[in-house]
Amino acid sequence: MTKTVDFLFDFGSPAAYLAWTQLPRLAADTGATVNVQPILLGGVFQATGNRAPITVPLKGSYLFKDLDRFARSYGVPLVMNPHFPINTITLMRIDVGLLEAGHAQLQAYRDAVFKAIWAEQRNMGDADTVAQVLTGAGLDAPAVMALAADPQVKESLKMRTQQAVDRGVFGAPSFF
Repeated sequence: MTKTVDFLFDFGSPAAYLAWTQLPRLAADTGATVNVQPILLGGVFQATGNRAPITVPLKGSYLFKDLDRFARSYGVPLVMNPHFPINTITLMRIDVGLLEAGHAQLQAYRDAVFKAIWAEQRNMGDADTVAQVLTGAGLDAPAVMALAADPQVKESLKMRTQQAVDRGVFGAPSFF
């Protein structure tokens, strides 16, 4: 029997970043296939009435202490981004566009964006910074960034987010 896990994420979630760093090892150890699914966390919050932990002072403060403990345990960098929270709609649209096109550099894109936000403190809400990160990852920045404006990609991200809510998602990452 094949094991599959759905990993629903938004680049703006530091917990999703930490999970992302562990997925390859977990998949290898369990023989599972990971089905990576982009969603828009802001859309999930809006649809469910949930809100970001950072907006609850005690919860937000504790969350980052807890995430730091996990990062140290995993041996991965995690640095609070001074640009947080970052509006990730463009990044998530690009991800959907690359995913649906079966783009060979989707993994490189995801790795570069997560690293830029959570290890390098880059402002990935800024188009010039996004272009620099994409180019640095060996991607054709103008072509990749153009995906974010495609009406079909925009609609697909909305649909994926609504499907996640329909499955009971209220935050990211989420696993099924």
